[in-house]
Amino acid sequence: MSAPPHTAGDDDIVIAALRAARPTLWAGRRGSDAAAPASFPAAAIERARARLQRFAPLLAELFPELRASGGRIESPLLEAPRLQQRLGLPAAAGALLLKADHALPVAGSIKARGAFHEVLEFVEARALSHGLLDADGDCRVLAAAPARAQLAHDEVAVGSTGNLGLAVGVMASALGMRAVVHMSADAKAWKKERLRRRGVDVVEHRGDYAAAVAAGRRDALANPRAHFVDDERSASLFAGYAAAAAHLAQQLRERSRTVDAQHPLFVYLPCGVGGAPGGIATGLHATFGANVHCFFAEPVQSPCFMLQMLVDSGQIPNLGEHPSIYDLGLDNRTEADGLAVPRASPLASATVAPFLAGVYTVDDDTLLRHLVDAADSEGLRIEPSAAAGFDGPRRVLDTPAGRDYLQRQCAQALPGAATHVIWTTGGLLVPDDEYRGFVARGHALQALRADAR
Repeated sequence: MSAPPHTAGDDDIVIAALRAARPTLWAGRRGSDAAAPASFPAAAIERARARLQRFAPLLAELFPELRASGGRIESPLLEAPRLQQRLGLPAAAGALLLKADHALPVAGSIKARGAFHEVLEFVEARALSHGLLDADGDCRVLAAAPARAQLAHDEVAVGSTGNLGLAVGVMASALGMRAVVHMSADAKAWKKERLRRRGVDVVEHRGDYAAAVAAGRRDALANPRAHFVDDERSASLFAGYAAAAAHLAQQLRERSRTVDAQHPLFVYLPCGVGGAPGGIATGLHATFGANVHCFFAEPVQSPCFMLQMLVDSGQIPNLGEHPSIYDLGLDNRTEADGLAVPRASPLASATVAPFLAGVYTVDDDTLLRHLVDAADSEGLRIEPSAAAGFDGPRRVLDTPAGRDYLQRQCAQALPGAATHVIWTTGGLLVPDDEYRGFVARGHALQALRADAR
């Protein structure tokens, strides 16, 4: 059965819980920099948003699933009253909403915006240099045979545990380029098979995510026609993720959800290497400043981002500037395969450190129970990685560390005025038999927990 979450706010005890793979919450934003602009340039986020908008007609041409949205890569913001009750979040704490990236068409995960943006930025540069596209021309010419024949000489590569590889591979192959995805041994077999059916070259590695990324980066550097999508370092990928903030802000306005000091916004984001949640958090911080509170969620065996935050704050010495969870004796094994990452992105960690609200860890039993909660209460089909955010409101509201954070950072909040957004990450493309297995295990864990009471 799952261990009870660790509730102490003392950093030494948090570190002990981290080493023991026990659920815990680390609260950040300790300095006076929470409202300061992020180091990542706002202009880059706006360029990414504009590029995705400019290429929307091409995406609608390439993918029938995107025609209804006119090629926009966006997910609904869902009310979740039954889930709110199931998670024990009282009305006095505010309203619970779900940002449903698990249902994003084509790529089926939070990785879609960043991956599509970086591939499109690369293709745009190539097309302009080849004379395939004018600066103000119709981007849909890139779906035609002459452009595809020219782009067939180019390659896009990526290292991934699954969802980023799916998004990059689908986008690159749809444009006629060679797509190569380097995948770790722990990546799901169905994700590899789905890529191969799309004509993507899948290169499997015995090591973990970090080994796959290193191998992909090395191979791409040896090919002058290759572009490597670097999940650890890419500013283009990061900007594509950050572009999601504008749509969430619009959705909140449409629901008349105010965001200010009296009406704080809490966002709970599953975290692997940190690029996707880091980009989204950066975009949200640029939009809402200190009134948005982003918490990252990681598996207990893969807490690379929390480890990086603790090292950067000087709480864990002697691990170097870019520590690995293996240094803590953890094994990086989790059902949340997309979050199984040993080291955090230096770009993401450095960017969000001044304003990140916190990081918490979740065990696999809790992930599977919340996967069932999502299905039974709201009819949502998510994968274990996407369930990581569901424990966030409870951690913030019901633990000493969380309550201490609220006292420090949300003293002006009105009762019941907060908005809590759980950001789901994947699930749409999970095969039926795989999903049924997750549900069966989740139900069994819920039954065990009920018996223990």
